[in-house]
Amino acid sequence: MADATTTTADRRRPGGRSARVRAQVLDAVRAELTENGHEGLTVEGVATRAGVHRTTVYRRWRDVGGLLVDVIDAAGEIDWQPPDTGSLRGDLTALNEEIQESLLVRPSLALALMAASFHSEQAARAQTRLWDERYAQCEIVVERAVERGELPARHTDARSLLVAATAPVYHHLVLQRAEPDPRLPERSAVAAVRAAAAGAFSAD
Repeated sequence: MADATTTTADRRRPGGRSARVRAQVLDAVRAELTENGHEGLTVEGVATRAGVHRTTVYRRWRDVGGLLVDVIDAAGEIDWQPPDTGSLRGDLTALNEEIQESLLVRPSLALALMAASFHSEQAARAQTRLWDERYAQCEIVVERAVERGELPARHTDARSLLVAATAPVYHHLVLQRAEPDPRLPERSAVAAVRAAAAGAFSAD
């Protein structure tokens, strides 16, 4: 199992049959997880759906925790890039719209993995690692805004700004379980941009 310092490049898997088996198994994990939740996720069920022998799954992933870790790691291997709309407001709005879409699609793998992370310490560590990587990727959004003069020249804490911009979407849809608000992605972005421009996220 990869530790918290493992990079995406370090987690790349070999090609050929091994890659095909991995793809089949991870597709099966995603399907089982979104259909039955963490409580219904078993090695046997995954093996059956994937069309592989359960000993293959046990040998490579050992248990449900190992399967969840690999699904989360696989998400980090996707060639995803932060939005680049030409403005901080536009970038944060687009980012929030992506987040909102991932939480609203049914069934939502994002929600299923969040729920699973509360039941599996292995999954929780992998989820934290993925979030850290995603926030690090998104720091370019803040760096571009500084270069354009949208933010104060003094150092802005990119992580704090990004959390402030995206947190309302998670709070509204995940914690409150409220009806989706199509205006929320932009409103949250605008509030974060105004706060940042006023120096609220200065690291000085």
